[in-house]
Amino acid sequence: MSNNGWWTTARLQLAYFSGLARASEARGGGCGVMLRFERVRPARRDRFQPLRAREVTPQFLDALLRALKRWNCPVISIGEACDRIGRGESPGRFVCLSFDGGSRDVITFAYPILARHGVPFTVYLPTAFPDGVGEVWWLALEQVIARTDRLALLIDHNERRFDTVSLGDKVRVFHFLASWLRTMAPAPLTAAIQDLCKRYSVDLAAVTREAVMDWDDIGRLAVDSNVTIGSATVNYPVLANVSDAAAQKEIAMGRAVLQAALGRDAPHFAFPFGDRGSFGPRHVAMLKEARFATAATAIPGVIGRGAVDPLALPRIAWDGRRRSLRGLRVVLSGLMPGAARGIGRNG
Repeated sequence: MSNNGWWTTARLQLAYFSGLARASEARGGGCGVMLRFERVRPARRDRFQPLRAREVTPQFLDALLRALKRWNCPVISIGEACDRIGRGESPGRFVCLSFDGGSRDVITFAYPILARHGVPFTVYLPTAFPDGVGEVWWLALEQVIARTDRLALLIDHNERRFDTVSLGDKVRVFHFLASWLRTMAPAPLTAAIQDLCKRYSVDLAAVTREAVMDWDDIGRLAVDSNVTIGSATVNYPVLANVSDAAAQKEIAMGRAVLQAALGRDAPHFAFPFGDRGSFGPRHVAMLKEARFATAATAIPGVIGRGAVDPLALPRIAWDGRRRSLRGLRVVLSGLMPGAARGIGRNG
């Protein structure tokens, strides 16, 4: 953990144990928090799990929902959150749950828990995934590195070789290559990951099919009034890496496919990946022109008394990078809104 991450954790713990957070709640303080999840699945024993920090277990999700109930903190839909923001006053204390990427974990592990608690949530879906033509390249990269002790690939037209014998080597190479792939436009990214998968006998299509929900799964969720299916483009590209015309097409087609599949509009959007540098003001303007109601980012922050752009909503990944329920209660109290921004820096 970085020094900033350690300091943020210490401040949250101090605010919790001192009683300041609960005092703030008692005075009517509090703010809204959108929580962002990627994967919900049982813990595994595999040594090489470079993305484990982005997962939570079903037990953790259940404990989180039980805690919110104990704290009398309402879990609301993205539609209600939009209404609260639009009133132009303090939206109050709330949690809005969201799941990115269309992972099959949502229907397998998360949905039974969410349905049992009767809480609303949003799934942001890249429509190419249930169509069977998307590429979860980050999971394929994980499998490539897991099965080899030495890796070679072309980077900038040069053959690069990496030792991946030790666990530390594998983790370092994964994060280096994932960061490199994130900088690419879709076509060269697809060429690079397909080349890697071919070299190391990883079936990219099979990895994707196994990892994501199909349309039958989406249909099961869509009939539940507590579930909002939001758009996350078609192919889940980093919008900053594509032309404006391509970005507009991805945004419009993702919504249109969902509308055709579900028989209703999909006015809620999440930026693919959503962190700083993955999108910019011009993409927010595209969403405004297309009349989206909300757009969620992956930039940490809370929804409090200050002005919040509904087309650039902050979200906090309360996952393996930050699992303290005590810390979450402090953030919800509104006592330390700046701490929410610090939370995202050690993931």
